[in-house]
Amino acid sequence: MPGFFDTSIEFLKGIGPQRAEALKKELSIHTYGQLLQFYPFRYEDRSKIWQISELREDLPFIQLVGKIRNLSAVSTGRAKRLVATFSDGTGSIELVWFQGLKFITQKIKPQYDYIIYGKPNVFKGQYSLVHPEMEVFTGEIEEKGLQPVYHSTEKLKKRYIDSRFFAKVMRNVVEPGLPHIQENLPEEVLWKHDLESKPFAVKNIHFPKDVEHLDKAKKRLKFEELFYVQLRLLSQKLVNKATYKGLVFKSTGLLTEFYKDHLPFDLTDAQKRVVKEIYKDMCTGKQMNRLLQGDVGSGKTIVGFICMLLAIENGAQACLMAPTEILADQHFRGLKEFADKLELPIAKLTGSTKASERKQIHAGLLSGELKIVVGTHALLEEVVQFHNLGLVVIDEQHRFGVAQRAKLWKKNRKVHPHVLVMTATPIPRTLAMTLYGDLDVSVIDELPAGRKPIQTVHRYDKDRLKVFEFLRSEISKGRQAYIVYPLIEESATLDLKNLSEGYDIVRKFFKEFKTCMVHGKMKPAEKDAQMQKFLNKEAHIMVATTVIEVGVNVPNASVMVIENAERFGLSQLHQLRGRVGRGAEQSFCILMTGYKLSSDSRTRLSTMVRTNNGFEIADTDLKLRGPGDMAGTKQSGDVEFLIADLSQDARLLQEAREAAEEILDNDPHFQNSENINIRRYLASLPKSQVAWSRIS
Repeated sequence: MPGFFDTSIEFLKGIGPQRAEALKKELSIHTYGQLLQFYPFRYEDRSKIWQISELREDLPFIQLVGKIRNLSAVSTGRAKRLVATFSDGTGSIELVWFQGLKFITQKIKPQYDYIIYGKPNVFKGQYSLVHPEMEVFTGEIEEKGLQPVYHSTEKLKKRYIDSRFFAKVMRNVVEPGLPHIQENLPEEVLWKHDLESKPFAVKNIHFPKDVEHLDKAKKRLKFEELFYVQLRLLSQKLVNKATYKGLVFKSTGLLTEFYKDHLPFDLTDAQKRVVKEIYKDMCTGKQMNRLLQGDVGSGKTIVGFICMLLAIENGAQACLMAPTEILADQHFRGLKEFADKLELPIAKLTGSTKASERKQIHAGLLSGELKIVVGTHALLEEVVQFHNLGLVVIDEQHRFGVAQRAKLWKKNRKVHPHVLVMTATPIPRTLAMTLYGDLDVSVIDELPAGRKPIQTVHRYDKDRLKVFEFLRSEISKGRQAYIVYPLIEESATLDLKNLSEGYDIVRKFFKEFKTCMVHGKMKPAEKDAQMQKFLNKEAHIMVATTVIEVGVNVPNASVMVIENAERFGLSQLHQLRGRVGRGAEQSFCILMTGYKLSSDSRTRLSTMVRTNNGFEIADTDLKLRGPGDMAGTKQSGDVEFLIADLSQDARLLQEAREAAEEILDNDPHFQNSENINIRRYLASLPKSQVAWSRIS
């Protein structure tokens, strides 16, 4: 019965109006239903009572029974703390409190025995517990088993709304709520995937009987959450294909001419496969929405150009939008070379395009005379109108928001243009299915012939002289090199090599070679001039920040040195490495660090040294950083899971997607009796909001 779960939490025993207001502000918990979905983030095993004489340094949490004595306040400057001695007859430890001192002093009665619980700290062989949980020992040890631990905030803790509070009030809503919980998965799905009922899962996620019951509850709730996310994405995909018409493109002579007379290399099998997939989409009369994934240097741009030719030979126009001027300029130069051979008008439109040129470009697009435009966010301006925009290609699509992309789709008022979004940042399959599950996906998983794998090594600061001598030998062979720094100017808070200082050092060491510098604070004209210098081999070494992460294509550059490599994420390291290895010569990537490295940093560096496979790197990155960080600003819809974890639940996600696909194939509108649970559940969701990412 929905009414129970819609009840405001202020009416729940133990909460009241003031605490309810605090929970609404801090955790957005308004109703019984939302409180039930506030799951524990870990569990504590409270089944064992330790003796102080048994304690070891590797114990995460301990539970003791004994007496609290010698309670005293200690002042250190302005800071005060409360210190007590706890003894159980086998030894003693120190208890320490930094907050709530008055409350603790009044609460502790030296004559009573207490059960205390907490994380032990060890200093010079002496154990202590900071802010331990404690309660009076009644003479019997209650079998508590697994106890839930809930997140809280500092503001809530000051109101004594902590994990113990949540565990207490949860008991007031879980048991009474169980009879009201309706099953929202079909019986067939439950049976096929060995899933427990929804009431079982809710009860055992909060108060598990044992580890086995907890694992079953987690599996059920994770599957449900992933299932409904996939159901939403796949449903949207079906709706899009049924609703949005697209221009019908058929290949005629232009594409044949390009293949036969102007393409200076053979396409890889992967590129040919992707072109066929895209061509098939463009012939259906439905709007294409396709994500093209390809590792750095895999040849996505030429695939994009071939798709543009399909649009142009069918009387339409094409545009390519890139996130930076450097990348837009790179694409423009590459595409213009081919467009000129085919005598196709092409232009570049960015923030730095002169007003007189802008007017010409705007007029050419509106009349249909201009067939291809490459640009940045400038393409989104209202004044930019097309005669018949048939294809939108968006590069490094994760840098654009949904609203920005939608603006381009509306540039053709008669029919939505086909959309091809490209990324050189490999996306793990689990993340792609969730972020872009409503798109068709093509993957270029093969590098062009003749490309040699980049050799990657990790070197420490003490090896710098050897590294520089290696650079000298490579440059002497006619090659060029990048040296990348994480900062532009010296930072007071981070001990990193800064760009300005690095530039001076490089110039002094390599006096016989020319050095140029590029960073994000430069004006576009300055940046372009420096880039051009490097491209034309007028400079041998480019000292730069991550502004060169994408869009720089200098086939003669064969060495990439990354300073303070531990400060970069895996995705960035992989992108930077992709700036070399674009010619026929052997290329190298050298990761420079100090000796002090965290465990995650060592994992990132060893992964880079071990493999050049972008998808393997992306999987490792997902495990280290989690989906939220990788997805950046969540521009494709919230990926806020209550319990599922894309870095750990890949197999479950695949199962959930297959289950959703099977149901939609047979019953897209959930009209069959076996899908009544889905239909009833979707009908119960608030009509005013799309609650797909919060439906478990």
